[in-house]
Amino acid sequence: MRTLTFKGGTHPPHSKKATENLAIERANEPKVVVIPMQQHIGAPCDPIVQIGDEVKVGQKIGEAKGFVSVPVHSSVSGKVVAVEPRLYSGGMAVPCVVIESDMQNTVSAEVTPKGDLSKLSAEDVKNIIKEAGIVGMGGATFPTHVKLAPPPDKKVDTVILNGAECEPYLTSDHRLMLEYPDDVVFGLQALMKALGVKKGYIGIETNKPDAIEKVYEAAKGIEGIEVVALKTKYPQGAEKQLIFACTKREVPSGGLPADAGVVVNNVGTAAAVAQAIKTGMPLIERIVTITGAGVNNPKNLLVKIGTSFREVIDQCGGLKGNIGKIIAGGPMMGITQFSLDIPAIKGTSGILVLSEEEARLPEPSNCIRCGKCVETCPINLMPVNISACSLANKHEQAEALNAMDCIECGSCSFVCPAKRPLVDSIRVSKREILARRKKAQSK
Repeated sequence: MRTLTFKGGTHPPHSKKATENLAIERANEPKVVVIPMQQHIGAPCDPIVQIGDEVKVGQKIGEAKGFVSVPVHSSVSGKVVAVEPRLYSGGMAVPCVVIESDMQNTVSAEVTPKGDLSKLSAEDVKNIIKEAGIVGMGGATFPTHVKLAPPPDKKVDTVILNGAECEPYLTSDHRLMLEYPDDVVFGLQALMKALGVKKGYIGIETNKPDAIEKVYEAAKGIEGIEVVALKTKYPQGAEKQLIFACTKREVPSGGLPADAGVVVNNVGTAAAVAQAIKTGMPLIERIVTITGAGVNNPKNLLVKIGTSFREVIDQCGGLKGNIGKIIAGGPMMGITQFSLDIPAIKGTSGILVLSEEEARLPEPSNCIRCGKCVETCPINLMPVNISACSLANKHEQAEALNAMDCIECGSCSFVCPAKRPLVDSIRVSKREILARRKKAQSK
């Protein structure tokens, strides 16, 4: 089997030992769930239930407002007790439906199998995916049905499933591929059918040889699907790097994967597509890795959407020692949380609890012009120069240096011996550039 990779990147410690060999466990049934109407990139949903309504598992409770949006469904059966803004992991308050579970798990009559994949049309598959509320489950939460509708001038001929899981600590995708390889392959077949393409790749890093073997066996004999081994390197799972590794095609600056003829999805997304077709169940739960030195018993749990971080961590023996930081996702691209009373959403791949010592940030010193950030950048940018422009409030110059192409992987900051705030300052420039563009468009 070929081992594929890309130029640049880095090698942070994997830190996956605590959970990589732990089977997925179903989390305890939550007594109350808080389900945000904004769990995806795009327009938020409108709640379509009211206080006092009885709801069932899989019932639609939020209607999508635009094309770049997806509906939201109840993860429990019970009674709606509130419809109000609540904080979520994105850092702001969004409209949420709060449901008190009756602990009966009564499934909605809306949830029915969608039939034989071979008898479904491409449009059928797209509609099933849209109505199931499926989004990118690697953390980006981009609506999947939108990816399946590229502009007519973009000739997509390949689908790639991202099984790299290059973020340190996280093992949810690894366990999914070990325990549900058939769903991963079935989901890829459905995605290929929706796009009308004949070629599909499943890329998995070489530090997961057992997953490569399982998925390879599941895909054996299926025409057009190739399982490929990816060199263990961060950020191997980033879209542009994954596309280059598998196809040797490059996504142009400012372009999308469709410009290279490719659509990329996460293996978790593919498994969700498989469940939506096979059982009719929309996306109401996901695998979450709960790990880090600040957790007593790290686990991989199947968690219902809307369950609080606090409840999930309690099922892992609770917090341990002095806590320095709690992150939704991995340490490189995850989002630091300020409270445990926020709900798990469709994009919550992990809950990482770092000790005070692990979370301590080193003091930055002056740049020594070593060039390590340039050598490491997987996009071939010059992070040190873009960062200098940002820190000097010269965002137009940062834009000229292609700041908007930065994928915010954090590789530059990780390798910087002076511990400069490279990715943080580039993020600031990107936000400023976007704000200026939006302001200019509104005139």
